[in-house]
Amino acid sequence: MTWKDQYEKWINFSALEEEWKEALIEKKDNEVELEDCFYKDLEFGTGGMRGEIGPGPNRMNTYTIRRAAEGLARFIEKAGTEAKERGVAIAFDSRHKSREFALESALTLGKHGIKSYLFHELRPTPELSFAVRHLNAYAGIVITASHNPPEYNGFKVYGEDGGQLPPGPADELVRYVNEIEDELQIEVAEELDLKGSRLLQVISDDIDSAYNEKLQSIIVQKDIIEQFGDKVKVVFTPLHGAANIPVRRVLESSGFSQVIVVPEQELPDPNFSTVKSPNPEEHAAFELAIEHGKKLDADVLIATDPDGDRVGVAVKNREGDYVVLTGNQTGALMLDYILSQKQAQQILPANGVVLKTIVTSEIGRAVADEYNLKTVDTLTGFKFIGEKIKQYEQSGEHSFLFGYEESYGYLIGDFVRDKDAVQACLLAAELAAYYKSRDMNLYDGLIEVFEKYGYYQEGLESLTLKGKAGIEQINQILTSFRETPPNDLDGNKIVTIEDYKSSKSKNALTGVESTIELPPSNVLKYILEDGSWFCIRPSGTEPKIKFYFGVNKETLEESQKSLEQLKQAVMGLVHELI
Repeated sequence: MTWKDQYEKWINFSALEEEWKEALIEKKDNEVELEDCFYKDLEFGTGGMRGEIGPGPNRMNTYTIRRAAEGLARFIEKAGTEAKERGVAIAFDSRHKSREFALESALTLGKHGIKSYLFHELRPTPELSFAVRHLNAYAGIVITASHNPPEYNGFKVYGEDGGQLPPGPADELVRYVNEIEDELQIEVAEELDLKGSRLLQVISDDIDSAYNEKLQSIIVQKDIIEQFGDKVKVVFTPLHGAANIPVRRVLESSGFSQVIVVPEQELPDPNFSTVKSPNPEEHAAFELAIEHGKKLDADVLIATDPDGDRVGVAVKNREGDYVVLTGNQTGALMLDYILSQKQAQQILPANGVVLKTIVTSEIGRAVADEYNLKTVDTLTGFKFIGEKIKQYEQSGEHSFLFGYEESYGYLIGDFVRDKDAVQACLLAAELAAYYKSRDMNLYDGLIEVFEKYGYYQEGLESLTLKGKAGIEQINQILTSFRETPPNDLDGNKIVTIEDYKSSKSKNALTGVESTIELPPSNVLKYILEDGSWFCIRPSGTEPKIKFYFGVNKETLEESQKSLEQLKQAVMGLVHELI
């Protein structure tokens, strides 16, 4: 069936909701956009799906949501009656259509006799992960597009452990979704009928209380907060998202009384009107927080993304200017603090493990090595960290201590199985109290960590390449680097090439190969003779290809200069290809 056939099917569907019919009529003279809406099904991957809101099978709308939920329903049905009775916890963020898509998911599941627990208001993604575990649900759904632009939304699936589905079950779910040929014909139940039969239950505030109580368990030094918590000035912005109330609640209940929320960004806003991008990785997202921080002489600024799983931290440098720390820098501070203080308290387990992704800074490994602890790398995506936690929990081989990724995702307590910005906000505030007790701030602490472990610096460059032509360009870049990799960059030889798609690591000088013990993934990583590295991977959720860089030198100036040289060399090769 051609895209035009698909378009005709939709426009002539008598029961098509008026909203989507009007959207199609608006686009009737824009053939390029119509083709993009209809030329394929919106891809449902191992973590779910994400895309622009609009009509057609390649957009987020009522019918593609039903398709995703129908696939999940069939997946659960295969697991049996108990799985249906345990049901699915469902949460949503502040985006356009999030509430409606959450309810639509429940109505689709209910048609199959599957129970749903639906949050009555927006909640952060990590609280959904907690709710799955707390309710003993069989699965979870979050309607979110994380930090994507306002026109996006998404559908994320969680397993019974509260983590995103690992590759095996995820692949099975994808098959069920892909077997559904006509999203327009999926039947759903009536909301009132489901509530009457208790197949649709609204989640009460009891979950909020239980989650907040568990959050207290991640505090490393209660006495530090008791002594300095009321002296720490925190500026917090939820960037119009779901983390506002949970973060304020946990900070207040833990002893931080001087928490100021950025008023312009406090309330939910699906357009994220005050920022170009609602992403704490983007330094511009901190502009208002910095303004308020300067007025109050704040000790730390924290910002969470719309679904509350990522957090960024900003602090004054030695010139008195607020600077946004990278995800790697914040992770290094958190990790060194947790390990050093647990060791001081003699509660650091000998079999402790630190989990990080392959594109996360090597400083994490250096910190763990200092305490004779193992560091395990996973593929990019926090679901792989969650999978490892479950594995070690079952085997007893390791005790989980900390998991993080460079893209501002951290997990301290494993009562959640995804990155948790609410946990991270609490730990960031505790870090501020700890360094205040030493007449320092987080920037001073970062320099102290660098002096101890080395001046690691990392960077990220992204290219957004939309549409069908963009996908072809992304594939062209990957193919070129895979088939004809560079031998060196400005005289710095490449010594190791890791191809995660073929699961092979190759010594570029000798040709000797070894196996990478991770699931296959379309990622390339190159390690140079001075220990610096770069990595290339397409985004699984956006029309982007990402380039990661890492260096380690003896001084901050040397590492910053080396990082810029590495970036320029790699991106110069990339721009020759497009």
